[in-house]
Amino acid sequence: MGMIFLYICTTYIHNRITTMTKTNLLLLTTAVAAILTGCGSSSSPVAEIDPALQFNPDGGVMKSITLPGGQTINYQAYEGIFYVTNVEDSTYQTLNIYVPEGADSNSPILLRTYAGGYMASTAKAPAATDASGRALAEGMVVCIPGSRGWNSCIRNDSNTVYTGRGASSILDLKAAIRYLHANDDVMPGNADRIFTDGTSAGGAMSALMGATGNSPDYLPYLEAMGAANARDDVYAAICYCPMLDLDNADMGYEWLYACTNDKVRALSPELKKVSEELAAAFPDYLNSLNLTNPKDGTPITIDNYTDYVKSFIIASAQRARNEGCDIPDDIGIINNNSESAPESGREAPMFGPGGVMFARQPGEFIIDVDLDVYLNYVASTIKLKNPPAFDPAGIEGQNPSPENLVFGDATGSFTNYSKYSTAANGVEISDELAATVHMMNPMYYIEDEQSVTAQHWYIRHGARDRDGSFCTPINFATKLDNAGYNVDFALPWNRPHSGDYNLDDLFRWIHSVAD
Repeated sequence: MGMIFLYICTTYIHNRITTMTKTNLLLLTTAVAAILTGCGSSSSPVAEIDPALQFNPDGGVMKSITLPGGQTINYQAYEGIFYVTNVEDSTYQTLNIYVPEGADSNSPILLRTYAGGYMASTAKAPAATDASGRALAEGMVVCIPGSRGWNSCIRNDSNTVYTGRGASSILDLKAAIRYLHANDDVMPGNADRIFTDGTSAGGAMSALMGATGNSPDYLPYLEAMGAANARDDVYAAICYCPMLDLDNADMGYEWLYACTNDKVRALSPELKKVSEELAAAFPDYLNSLNLTNPKDGTPITIDNYTDYVKSFIIASAQRARNEGCDIPDDIGIINNNSESAPESGREAPMFGPGGVMFARQPGEFIIDVDLDVYLNYVASTIKLKNPPAFDPAGIEGQNPSPENLVFGDATGSFTNYSKYSTAANGVEISDELAATVHMMNPMYYIEDEQSVTAQHWYIRHGARDRDGSFCTPINFATKLDNAGYNVDFALPWNRPHSGDYNLDDLFRWIHSVAD
């Protein structure tokens, strides 16, 4: 009991002092252990790591990577490491660790997930063209874990068992984080400076890792998996086009893109009715978030939300103009040709260091956007999803989406999970399904006192990305900012659904918050 109490005590205190250094945390642990010993608790100092989860510092192999600019980086590769003892799917439940020359125990760690489409992802090697390769060049230790997804399966006797349904993907990634924390004293890299990074569904996983640190919701599952008895909070989260807030995202998608239904999108009458019903439900959801504008603290309601969304598109177009990009005259972007910046109530909030990037300069200024024209332009470049965008199974005969499959079970089934689609199809939301939906939505954990949320956030969603609506990342970034976290958010101009771009911006931000 003493060791359990010790773990709870040190975790609780760390939850309140998230910036504590590794040395101070070790001193705190020792002090609490001494107090427990003096009170007649077990004389064992600290519970040992399961031998199967111990990092082997001598197990590395020297490798190298050459970046696009010709720079060659040498590193030690530790690959094929299991991060749980009760391995269900050996294809995916491993991680790789890469340590560049010169890295030490204080070097930040980039944890890069390659999960996409809520599918499974194996542990991979660093890539020269994305953040993993650049991180090695910047002296960061890189961890690339595999994780299960809706398509991962094993053969059990004569049956196929789908191993990655429900919250399996985030559970695997949290187990990988626990491995890093458990071995922090014996491996290079500072587990108190973990930066998670992912794109699309991987961006959602990065957001979940960032928002749900040490949450008791996941503990029974992690224990059953044989994850290390350690923390799973992280320092910072990098989220490119995160496909999150799944149980509410359909409403925002239809509210935003309703203006395209009779034009570029050209929905059937039946699907147009679905779109209208979902869009009509969005105002109540938005108002329930109780968001405020980071610029001036005014409440964000459906009455001013359109201007709020527009402010980020205006800021994006202004940066593009500052950098010399040509913006067509017919896509809804409205210019003011003058020598001084006009007064405008639609400037984007200054979300962290990124806000400086959009400072207006002498020349041509973007003062407004015709949102209907702009959204029809976006829809003309990449076909929009039919409604409901994320929970379509059975609605007007539509097939299941990856998200429908995620919330299915080990037999390979799929299910609806949002209020609209379950009601439309007469599906009951069981307590188990409701709990899983909750565990897969980082929005619910930002103000959860039992969770440790990352202090720093870098969130990007392309200004031409139609895989999700702008509403979802805007609401997420705003909710984080309102809760007091450091948020750098933007809608990069003309960027479709993609990630790990503009690495100079990203690593400038990483260095600004890492120390």
